[in-house]
Parts: sequence; C-alpha cells; structure tokens
Amino acid sequence: MMTKLGALSDEELYYAYQKAISLGLDEEFILMLLEEMEIRGLKPKKQYILN
Repeated sequence: MMTKLGALSDEELYYAYQKAISLGLDEEFILMLLEEMEIRGLKPKKQYILN
C-alpha cells in the first residue's frame, strides 16, 4: 500500500529519499520525492545525480 507523500512527515520524506537513492530505486520515484521536498521548501541532505 502506497502512502501519499503529503501524509509523510519531513523526517519520513528525508528518510524515503535517502533510502530510495541507496537502493537504486526508479529515477521517476526519486524525482517525485524531490518534487515533494521542493514544495515543502526542504533541501536534500544528499544530492541525487541524474543519469
């Protein structure tokens, strides 16, 4: 079951972003997380580099 990104706390969003990068998940999913972070005015602690 997929949780809506808006329902995640900032900390959970950071964790999901970091975990998605470390697991090498789909680039579209990572970009979706980044977009949500941008909407909230959050800066990623670890920058994702697009291939």
